[in-house]
Amino acid sequence: MSFDTIGFVGLGLIGGSIAKALKRVHPEKKVIAYNRNGAVLDLAAEDGIVDVAVKDDSGGQKADEILAPFSECDLIFLCVPVVTALDFMDRLKSIMKPGAILTDVGSVKGGIDRYAAEHGLSANFIGGHPMAGSEKTGYQNSKDRLIENAWYILTPGEDVPVKKISDLSDLISRLGALPLVMTSSEHDHVTAAISHLPHVISASLVNLVHDIDGPEKYMHAIAAGGFRDITRISSSSPQMWQEICLSNTDQICGMLDKYISKLLDYRFAIRNENSEELLQIFSDCKEYRDSFDTQAKGSVLREYRIYTDLEDVAGAIAEIAIILANKNISIKNIGIVHNREYEQGVLRIVFYDQAAMDAGISVLEGRGYHIYR
Repeated sequence: MSFDTIGFVGLGLIGGSIAKALKRVHPEKKVIAYNRNGAVLDLAAEDGIVDVAVKDDSGGQKADEILAPFSECDLIFLCVPVVTALDFMDRLKSIMKPGAILTDVGSVKGGIDRYAAEHGLSANFIGGHPMAGSEKTGYQNSKDRLIENAWYILTPGEDVPVKKISDLSDLISRLGALPLVMTSSEHDHVTAAISHLPHVISASLVNLVHDIDGPEKYMHAIAAGGFRDITRISSSSPQMWQEICLSNTDQICGMLDKYISKLLDYRFAIRNENSEELLQIFSDCKEYRDSFDTQAKGSVLREYRIYTDLEDVAGAIAEIAIILANKNISIKNIGIVHNREYEQGVLRIVFYDQAAMDAGISVLEGRGYHIYR
């Protein structure tokens, strides 16, 4: 792997998380970082994440001179909003070493990939999209395992050497993510369907309920599991989703047209009380949705989760965690199920693999816990 010195422009949630993962897996790598807020760089340096901090408070230096340390980099992550990323691409172009790779972390790829090609960077730019995040932002909320087991899509420029694509894919794998290479147009088409459209639908449903709820606010009070599940993503950053919609307009509108047509088909079946059509609709839906949880070659592993009843007393969750930890059984996630319209058990426990789940079930059942699988 040829990336010995790696740069980060932006150390927010994503940039900070990738940098932390990098230092955890490859502490020998030299990390050079720029961030608008110098205090973040100081904190990252104290954490041992950043070796060279590049700040804007460098006296009378010109803007491009400030970025001079990045001339050492073999790989540079642009972890800033797309408009800012384009500006940094221009500023870094003249100082990058020959063969260096630029990559970004944005959720829309077509625009920035075209910009790279139009500005002579088609051999140096590999678009990137780690499909991970949090409702929290900033370096202070970054985690070294944020991208672990998450798809990390790469969209290389047409002139990028195959060796460089392979090297970046290998690095992403070492950080625990799942690299997937595709074209920028494929990426924007796919994410419009499985990421961008769902957010638009979620937002529209939340706003519909807001608008039609009566003065008693019954809908708000009893919003149940189904509603909460499909609208959870509406709590993410409005500014980010505004930018995504404006950056992937054609693909999102195309998906909206298809979705509206599908809704009209469903409305027609419901209005005409077509029982066979409705049964087919929901049967097809269930079959396809259930397939998401099966293990297939090249796909993310299904979620290994169980549920158990839990007495509402202080320390109850900690007791279960300790029981599992004492048997060296690692858990991926644990938490209360606040609405159990579709799930049994008060506590949800997610394991990393089948073996851990089986061992966890055996241990907990041996301690008298009732397990729902």
